[in-house]
Amino acid sequence: MKTAIGVGLTTDENWDEFSDYVIEAERMGVDSVWSAEAWGHDGATPLAYLAAKTSRIRLGSGILQTVGRTPANLAMTAMTLQSMSGGRFLLGLGVSGPQVVEGWHGVRYTRPIKRLAETIAVVRLLSSGEKSQYEGEIIRLPLPGGEGKAIRSRAKPQPNIPIYLATLSPNSLELTGEVADGWLGTSFMPEHADVFFEHIRRGTQKAGRSMNEIDIAVGGAVGFSDDINRLLARHRPGIAFTLGAMGSKRHNFYNAAFRRAGYDEEAIAVQNRWLEGDREGAASLVPDELVLQTNLLGTEDMVRERIRRYRDAGVTTLRLQPDGRTLNERLETLGRAVALVNEVTAEAKVA
Repeated sequence: MKTAIGVGLTTDENWDEFSDYVIEAERMGVDSVWSAEAWGHDGATPLAYLAAKTSRIRLGSGILQTVGRTPANLAMTAMTLQSMSGGRFLLGLGVSGPQVVEGWHGVRYTRPIKRLAETIAVVRLLSSGEKSQYEGEIIRLPLPGGEGKAIRSRAKPQPNIPIYLATLSPNSLELTGEVADGWLGTSFMPEHADVFFEHIRRGTQKAGRSMNEIDIAVGGAVGFSDDINRLLARHRPGIAFTLGAMGSKRHNFYNAAFRRAGYDEEAIAVQNRWLEGDREGAASLVPDELVLQTNLLGTEDMVRERIRRYRDAGVTTLRLQPDGRTLNERLETLGRAVALVNEVTAEAKVA
């Protein structure tokens, strides 16, 4: 099982610390780093910065919002980063949700899964050095009725750039199984893996593929302590935010995923309390079990056992979000977690 980390800055724009964290993670043997994108910094530019600071760690966009770019622009960005990094780039894509798509990008949230599928097809077409000729239901190149013509990229072709999808709904998970090289999962609990894998597997079967062809990249926060209640209190608000704020009342794909895993009443109750403006009340309704099953928290033995759960569920890349108030604290936590992942991975090889 490989390891990965995520990065993304908000108001604290300390790019030196940002790169130091990734450089140290590379030294520890972390396989990949994923650059976040929401409605602040974009997810691609930081990877160009990291490409110059690192030599081995793979650089993933986690994720680029497809609605904010044309397919050709995505292909250009992917080809550039693949060239700059010496072949270390991983293209993570997602459709976001209506609040961001319509509120930030000013684009209607219509047929997102179909648009994602066609975008992937065009990105692969153009990055392979083919002409811009594509006839889809939504995307058509060249644009009909105008002066456009089919164009081949002037850059060196970069075929086979790995594409990872951040998907949650059943239909989008099925698309992941059909066309993606990897899945960037959230709201994931190893105990309820089939909530997601059932749909991904259906997609692989439709495409004549195997689940082994898809890198399953999921994980959660990592925190070591004998004081479990303190860890629960620290991470309960984050789950409340996910259940209540990561989408509208009508479209919250994270909330829906937890409901499909059997937490229907709890997810709805937390969302309602959040939307009423009671943030603390919403957090208080998050079950301890939900916090523990979506993260890797507790004593070293507890975290080791959680890693085994992820491994046994079929996870191939464990994404780690280490606790810590300072860079050194986060790196210390990350180092302990990476060592445990290596230990658990070695167990499976011996068995």
